[in-house]
Amino acid sequence: MKVLIIGAAGMVGRKLVERIAVEPEILGGPIETLSLVDVFEPPVPTSLAAIAKPGTVDLAKPGVAEQLIADRPDLIIHLAAIVSGQAEADFDLGYAVNLDGTRWLFDAIRTEGLKEPYCPRMVFASSIAVFGAPFPESIPDDFFTTPLTSYGTQKAISELLLADYTRRGIFDGVGIRLPTICIRPGKPNAAASGFFSNILREPLSGQEAVLPVDESVRHWFASPRSAVGFFTHASTMDTSLIGPRRNLMMPGISATVGEEIAALERVAGPKAAALIKREADPTIQGIVAGWARCFDATRARELGFTAETEFDEIIRIHIEDELDGKIGG
Repeated sequence: MKVLIIGAAGMVGRKLVERIAVEPEILGGPIETLSLVDVFEPPVPTSLAAIAKPGTVDLAKPGVAEQLIADRPDLIIHLAAIVSGQAEADFDLGYAVNLDGTRWLFDAIRTEGLKEPYCPRMVFASSIAVFGAPFPESIPDDFFTTPLTSYGTQKAISELLLADYTRRGIFDGVGIRLPTICIRPGKPNAAASGFFSNILREPLSGQEAVLPVDESVRHWFASPRSAVGFFTHASTMDTSLIGPRRNLMMPGISATVGEEIAALERVAGPKAAALIKREADPTIQGIVAGWARCFDATRARELGFTAETEFDEIIRIHIEDELDGKIGG
């Protein structure tokens, strides 16, 4: 099996590759080649050196998609994106990467299939940002997509393309509407949702963190470990069970910022929670106000996708996976 992971240097991409290194057949069978590409060269675990083909590419540049598809990968996992805050700040860049690059990738597959029959599995990273207010108390999987950010708009358009290209037999697509992934390891990024992780990650390492919104803000979360599980399951599942609505809301936990902080205090103690500083940011507040808060992910759960059921578990996973079981730096 030939596998292509686009956006392999990002957090979810790195975690996915680490999982493949431990369980080489997690994507459904022996891997002949594992192409790992991003705008920065992805790291390659030693155990995958014999099959991995790391590369530095920019999917938003003409001709790149055709190069990636020329090897006719059997499985394509598309994780690459300009994150929400950056896509809102830089209109041209957001549309170039999140929409144009995705369209060129999809069409490169179509063009390759015109030469000789070709229909790979395409697993696409979408987002809960495809939904926009006003919301019901709990959002069903088939709730209409009316995004209120450029990032959400770019993802929603890509979802429509994925469904149509799948309908026409160009590829076998699965769209993964990711919850906000928390706790993200590493340094803060430009995502507007970054503070959800920052207010936990930094205090767990003994550092201060800034909270730019009110504690009553509610959101939808899953851990990096669950995110990897979403993509591995989508890569191997029986897609005939999905039906024509190929974009799925992933399971997660609905929690307020206050509930996040309470979980942090339960797991790490009051000293960790005291490291959170309240500094309101009107720009972040405005973006977050248009986000969904709670979802009904019954369809995805029935199809075999799973996630955490309580926020304390998300914090414990971060401590285990990123801090070697130690709190406080």
